[in-house]
Amino acid sequence: MKKKLFSVFAIALIMAGCSKNDIDNVKPQDLSDKNVNVQADSSKKATAEGNASIDASAVQQTIKGFGGANIVAWTGDLTSAQRTTAFSPTNGIGLSIVRVRVPNSSSEFAAEKATIDVCKSFGGSAIASAWSAPASMKTNNSIVGGKINTGSYGAYAAHLSAFNSAVGGLAAISPTNEPDYKVNYESMELTASEVADFVAAQGSNCGAPIMAPEPFQMNQSYINTYLSNATAKLKTSFVCGHIYGKTPYNLGNVGKPVWMTEHYTNSSISGDDWANAMNAAKEIHDCMNAGWSAYVWWYIRRSYGPMSESGNIQKVGYVMAHYARYVRPGYSKISCTSNPTPGVYVTAYKSGSKLVIVIVNQNNAVTYQTFGYSGISVSGFNRYVTTSTSNLASNSLTVSGGNFGINLAASSVTTLVSN
Repeated sequence: MKKKLFSVFAIALIMAGCSKNDIDNVKPQDLSDKNVNVQADSSKKATAEGNASIDASAVQQTIKGFGGANIVAWTGDLTSAQRTTAFSPTNGIGLSIVRVRVPNSSSEFAAEKATIDVCKSFGGSAIASAWSAPASMKTNNSIVGGKINTGSYGAYAAHLSAFNSAVGGLAAISPTNEPDYKVNYESMELTASEVADFVAAQGSNCGAPIMAPEPFQMNQSYINTYLSNATAKLKTSFVCGHIYGKTPYNLGNVGKPVWMTEHYTNSSISGDDWANAMNAAKEIHDCMNAGWSAYVWWYIRRSYGPMSESGNIQKVGYVMAHYARYVRPGYSKISCTSNPTPGVYVTAYKSGSKLVIVIVNQNNAVTYQTFGYSGISVSGFNRYVTTSTSNLASNSLTVSGGNFGINLAASSVTTLVSN
């Protein structure tokens, strides 16, 4: 979203937590913290209030992944060690999407490739957003504000296609970032119809599948207007947007996978703050429960993000790992009772015979939760638990008969992966 923090902009967005600044540096931290005991299920501390019912035969959206942004021109690139920390599903967070900026100068294109290549090497993919077309292709001859000259549509599509080629191929490209949001930095101001006009005319020539229209608050009216252009809709592979100041919601039958391509919870709070990390966990749950296929944080390396400026995984990163490490690209979300007990939020996923359950317990006490599953055979799970004092602490449990119950640690995120 934002290259720099501007005072007026910050005041307007403090409720949504939308300021973004810059820094860098190194130091990977392994996620395998196994030194914390997970409470045994035999000593129940609460009575289950509702069963979490999982039906593996009721397949919902296909998951593209969980990721974050790496904007080289504004923050510097991730180091080699930090790339492993970000993208490794065994020794890192396991992010499977890296979002990059399409530079308005082709001389900057190659700088994005190294991190994109590492993300791909771990089974992930890259998506790209353009904050602005080159100034020469715009109505105001500036990279701030303005629109794309209609006479430059072909040249702009060629610019996007050249970037796709320079970085070795993208999973998707957005011709404009937050076109409905007026700012005083690199940007374009376009109505939904104007974004659609460009995609209708040149969407097939941008080098990568189109993700659009990427509005600031996943504005349904903006999205619907964009999709009302039948040609643009045909040339659009993914509907995408951001959720600043917006609670995730189901967009209805838009006929395309929906991706949440940028957000963060609060830029004034450390990414190591547990309450803030729990907010992020609930937000990811909400996006998945809304039927969306991707969740992409803002900067990967940031004081308030999944990785600190020194390269250590923070609590936000551990929370993201509960999804990103174990729910890999191509997994399917399946039917599951999303809020079986007050304060408990559950989503479930499958890949072949593997079942993955992610549980967010917002309660400040141990909560006993029961589960029922059908449409899949499971004999046991590997369990991973993160709390304010532990990171992916692990043990295992056996199950049978299609039902089981477990204690959820107070204020925790738990992932169960069938074995």
